[in-house]
Amino acid sequence: MNPAMNLAGNLAGSVLLTDLYQLTMLEGYHDSGMEDVAVFEFFVRKLRSGRGFLMAAGLEQSLQFLEALHFSSEELAWLANTGRFSNGFLASLETLRFTGDVHAMPEGTIFFPNEPILRITATIAQAQLVETRIINLLHFQTLIASKAARMVLMAPDKLLVDFGLRRAHGAEAGLLAARASYLAGFSGTATVQAGMQFGIPLFGTMAHSFVQAHDDEALAFEHFAHAQPDNVVLLIDTYDTEAAARKVVALAPKLEREGIRIKGVRIDSGNLADHARQVRQILDQGGLRHVTIFASGDLDEYLLRDMFASGTPIDGLGIGTHMDTSSDMPYLDCAYKLQEYAGKARRKRSEGKQTWPGRKQVYRNFDADGRIASDIVTLENDVRPGEPLVVPVMRGGKRLAEAAPLAAIRSRAAANLARLPEPLRQLREPYAYSVEISSALHDLAAQVDRDSFNR
Repeated sequence: MNPAMNLAGNLAGSVLLTDLYQLTMLEGYHDSGMEDVAVFEFFVRKLRSGRGFLMAAGLEQSLQFLEALHFSSEELAWLANTGRFSNGFLASLETLRFTGDVHAMPEGTIFFPNEPILRITATIAQAQLVETRIINLLHFQTLIASKAARMVLMAPDKLLVDFGLRRAHGAEAGLLAARASYLAGFSGTATVQAGMQFGIPLFGTMAHSFVQAHDDEALAFEHFAHAQPDNVVLLIDTYDTEAAARKVVALAPKLEREGIRIKGVRIDSGNLADHARQVRQILDQGGLRHVTIFASGDLDEYLLRDMFASGTPIDGLGIGTHMDTSSDMPYLDCAYKLQEYAGKARRKRSEGKQTWPGRKQVYRNFDADGRIASDIVTLENDVRPGEPLVVPVMRGGKRLAEAAPLAAIRSRAAANLARLPEPLRQLREPYAYSVEISSALHDLAAQVDRDSFNR
């Protein structure tokens, strides 16, 4: 199969997208006859400086992966040829499928440290095997959605377009970044395949090379306008930004007579705020008040905050490198850890990496204005006041509902952002949001510790 077609059809990935130690542990479980049910949870341990909240994303691709989980004959033959595994163990993999349960926070949900956004309950082999790919899928999209959400907060009501494919760390990353940023509130993407695969609106203008390939800048604008009469957004910073804006004003009447209306101009270099002010004045004086200004070039949420705080007349933005790589924070301190096995709560006590045992739920409470006020992390059966955030999404390896439309996820994300406390909406960091660990969890952790010392 063509690799590009395979990527377009399914982002779940091969079961061999895993770490070797997952397979060596599986053989250990197999040889020891360990087949009891295990409970694993994915969570973020702590927020690094520069993040006050996170947005859950990547659940859809995780469920696709679990639904499709199997070893192909080719993969099993390759594993046999490595000489690492016994024939009996490899034979057991032939029928391995995911038949467990999944609970999760819906995509678009705001969350904080120590709050599980996904829980897997399955036989130890199934739950262990999926660890690497589940972390891979949840970590990346959560990382990008959280970065994109910050930009959405800093540029309300602006056209925000993902421009990051060329700087993304691979094709899958580029596609999933387009999806994650769109669900977080971006308006669309320049990545064409993301339009086909996810139904994300597509936006695009022109490159400097198109202008450079012409002997005359105005002629380049005219040629592009005739080629794309319904999407005339002209790149005006190849040579002299303000001079190019005047050429746009001069060209507009001719195009209008031909039934073509200039939609916008794009600035991609220099001091974007200063250029935007001068270009806006030129366009307005030339009777082109309807023409929008679109900016791109090394943008992040802090630049957006500063530009719009000073009233910069920019209508839309193309954002690439800083978002698609989450440049200021390229990873999260996240983990997928065993919390229960064979009916007994389990707890990791490694220095600096302790975990809270048991199956957990998160209850969220709101203030009188409907803003998020506090969360409490507790045991699943310890019902507390507030909105429970972790819900069942898969039982017995089967989804409980069809995949949520991306539009619905966007609406959920927007509602979550609207309910953030004002300091988090304004990126005032650090801000200590209240996440309480319940007494029930503290008690269970203490009991697990006592039991382990008495063994």
